[in-house]
Amino acid sequence: MNGSRVLGTGSALPRRVVTNAELAEQVDTSDEWIVARTGIRQRHIASPDETTATLATAAARAALADAGVEASSIGLIVLATATPDNTFPATATKVQTALGCNGGIAFDVAAVCSGFLYALSVADSMLKTGMAQRALVIGAETFSRILDWEDRTTCVLFGDGAGAVVLEAPGAGSDEKNAPGILGSKLHADGACHDLLYVDGGPSTTQTVGHVRMKGPEVFRHAVVNLAAVLREVLEDTGISVDQVDWVVPHQANARILDATARKLGISRDKVVVTVDRHANTSAASVPLALDVARKDGRIKTGDLVMLEAMGGGFTWGASLIRM
Repeated sequence: MNGSRVLGTGSALPRRVVTNAELAEQVDTSDEWIVARTGIRQRHIASPDETTATLATAAARAALADAGVEASSIGLIVLATATPDNTFPATATKVQTALGCNGGIAFDVAAVCSGFLYALSVADSMLKTGMAQRALVIGAETFSRILDWEDRTTCVLFGDGAGAVVLEAPGAGSDEKNAPGILGSKLHADGACHDLLYVDGGPSTTQTVGHVRMKGPEVFRHAVVNLAAVLREVLEDTGISVDQVDWVVPHQANARILDATARKLGISRDKVVVTVDRHANTSAASVPLALDVARKDGRIKTGDLVMLEAMGGGFTWGASLIRM
């Protein structure tokens, strides 16, 4: 039996667009330097009235509209974020109230850039056990709030945004060949890599929010190895060959990581959805954002085999194969 199926997707971006040229006026960098090393040309930065919850709610509304279902039918909200509105309660509960579907299950997942993959797997498992019939799985971030804007090695890499999918529990016909649904997922973590990508603050340690700190070259090396390995794991588990995959929707961290991972797997660059140039790294939001872009522009169609993958601080990493 296939897993839960995707009924709709949605996304939301802050109003303000910040170009590389604008950043070059603030820190010692240049458009040429950023593009050559990351592929990023611009990013969206949240204004004071735009929060993780408001962006998540907007993406959720768009996904519900795309799916053609009412918010009242949602019994589960799993929101992946590393930048919640508050330490508690969960930002998912703020989204739930904004949508008017109180009373169901709502909680956050913290797995940084892999958060959406973790949230998707958790929601799929809960739907398959009957905890709910429909779920909203959301990735939403305001990473601009935890950046050190004097650190040119990190502040140029990230942006804000949100993406969401509506999932429905598998039903009749989900065991048929080519039935839509999540075919397989794999998740991993390695806490020994903590110091390579982390935030230097937190309620229990410094009582501050802190800033993102990263050792870029080491993260790059781990990302290419880990992502290629987890993609192979999912393909092996599902019995799908690389050639059968129609699209890869990766975490949008760095264009060079996307290229290196595609080469390592033998996947054509034409099959890789790339939005990092427009959105930069939006952490847990990047995969659902890119998925929504590729569905709305007509690239990803019903019946396509789509591989989602991501790696983030922790380290955490994972992948899911979905028939749309």
